[in-house]
Amino acid sequence: MKEEVVSYLNLKPSGIYVDGTLGGGGHTKAILEAAPEARVIALDVDEDAIKEAEKRLKEFGKRVTIVRENYINIKEVLERLGIDRVDGVVLDLGVSSYQLERAERGFSFLRDAPLDMRMDRRQRLTAYNLVNELSERELEEIFRLYGEERRARSFARAIVKARKREPIKTTGELADIIMDTLPERLKYARIHPATRVFQALRIAVNRELENLKAGLRNAIDCLNRGGRIVVISFHSLEDRIVKNTFKEFEQGCVCPPEVPRCVCGRKPTLRVITKKVVLPSLNEVEANPRARSARLRAAEKLS
Repeated sequence: MKEEVVSYLNLKPSGIYVDGTLGGGGHTKAILEAAPEARVIALDVDEDAIKEAEKRLKEFGKRVTIVRENYINIKEVLERLGIDRVDGVVLDLGVSSYQLERAERGFSFLRDAPLDMRMDRRQRLTAYNLVNELSERELEEIFRLYGEERRARSFARAIVKARKREPIKTTGELADIIMDTLPERLKYARIHPATRVFQALRIAVNRELENLKAGLRNAIDCLNRGGRIVVISFHSLEDRIVKNTFKEFEQGCVCPPEVPRCVCGRKPTLRVITKKVVLPSLNEVEANPRARSARLRAAEKLS
């Protein structure tokens, strides 16, 4: 949704922007091309993705600054760079196409690979640790909370039973365990039965929802007046956090209804631009089927 991102950012010719989830560099490139004098601070924790993005963005020279850091630490990054406020922030959440396409990263069950799923390979915790060390109840909670998986209990029970024989080491082994849990009629659904389990494990390994809650607030704090934040999410858990956070910052007075005059003094911080969530166009979904679940929301800083 590059065109939508550029449009909702309402770019200033020489503005300063943060791409909090650099990935392949697509949004950073689109911003730099649309605003020829703009500067982008691009953040990502994935070293491999950064190396590829550096090649793609080399032509822009000093107009782009790439930092290996999680967007939750946007304030610290900007402070180190001597930047007080920025004119816009874009966050494209979830796993990138670059990560999905590299089997060795363990994000996908389409090809057998070690159970990893770390976006930042400097951290120790992997999907292997969760799958082989958490209790049945803890696994069930992760699958239910982060994957909204209806069969969370039976999947967790099957995993614990299987790992008693030997550790579950690969994505293929985990996907097979999940498939073997299901009756034949449910094994060939449009969405692979392991999809939500893999989503849940990835979210847990990378603390994605916790980072999103804090990262949104930090990003909003770093915006200039009139600056905009644009967020693309890919499942309901993320989208709900974005929607509710924007709504909270858009709210003014919180005094009880029975109080005749405002005494709290609270003023709205944001103006939500996207009153309804923005979906990808049919052309984009046809060109990139992974975009079908994308949801975009944008807001503008008031003060």
